[in-house]
Parts: sequence; structure tokens; C-alpha cells
Amino acid sequence: MQIWVDADATPNPVKAILYRAAERVDLPLTLVANQPLQVPSLARIKAVRVGAGFDVADDYIVQHAGAGDLVITADIPLAAELVANGCQVLSPRGELFTTETVRQRLNMRDFLDTMRASGLDTGGPPAYNQADRQAFANALDRILARAKRDEPDASR
Repeated sequence: MQIWVDADATPNPVKAILYRAAERVDLPLTLVANQPLQVPSLARIKAVRVGAGFDVADDYIVQHAGAGDLVITADIPLAAELVANGCQVLSPRGELFTTETVRQRLNMRDFLDTMRASGLDTGGPPAYNQADRQAFANALDRILARAKRDEPDASR
């Protein structure tokens, strides 16, 4: 398993949690963004800077993430595409996207887009807080523990 991060909009506390987790469980971590990123100089952590443009980072992740990989993103259309490709997708708020939940989130997103287009102010998401950070860390730990448990035993 590899961890991919849609890093342009990922909160810094989430990145810090991921840096520690990647080092602790020795998994490759790749952050993808269309702006320069500073990441710890550890062998398993790298940053990929893609060109400017709409969905360029998303397209890179879709092209490179494989089935079973973990992707961190709050982008619902990206999450839907990755779930369909067999990736595990976790939001920075700790929500694990499944086929069911991502479909519901897409429907809600489309509904809110329609409301905004008609002039209704729907507001934005609440500020990222400590409870979100804890939910993300807990969900990440569960995913990594399950991956560790499911990996083949090299001694057999």
C-alpha cells in the first residue's frame, strides 16, 4: 500500500500526522500539489509538483494510485473515481469514503451546487478543528492497522 495526498487543500495538521505515520509504519507517502511543498527529508516521503490547471493534481493521483492504496482528499468527485478504482479514500476529517457514502456525498454536492447557482448562500464547511484532527488520526490508525494485519507474513 502507498499513501497519496491531494495536498493543495489538505490541512497542515493532517500532513503532520501523515508524516509521522509513514515513518512509523514504513509506507511510501506522496503528496501531490500544483504549488511547492516542503516535506521532511525522509526516504519514504516525497512531494510531486504538477502543473497549474484545474484537476491536474487529481488527474495525477488517479493515474498513479493503485487498487488498495490509500488516498487523502476532501474532493468528492476525485474520491468517487478513486473508490471506483479500488482505492481506499479518507477525508481530512476522518470520513472513509465507500461506494455508498461517496454516492450520497456527490448527490449532496450537486444539490448544493444547484442551490448556489440559483443564488442561495449555502456557506462553506466549518473550520478544521481538534475533533476533526482526532477523527482523522483515529481513522488512519484503523486503516494502517488493518493493512498491517492483512499483509502476507514474510516468514511463511
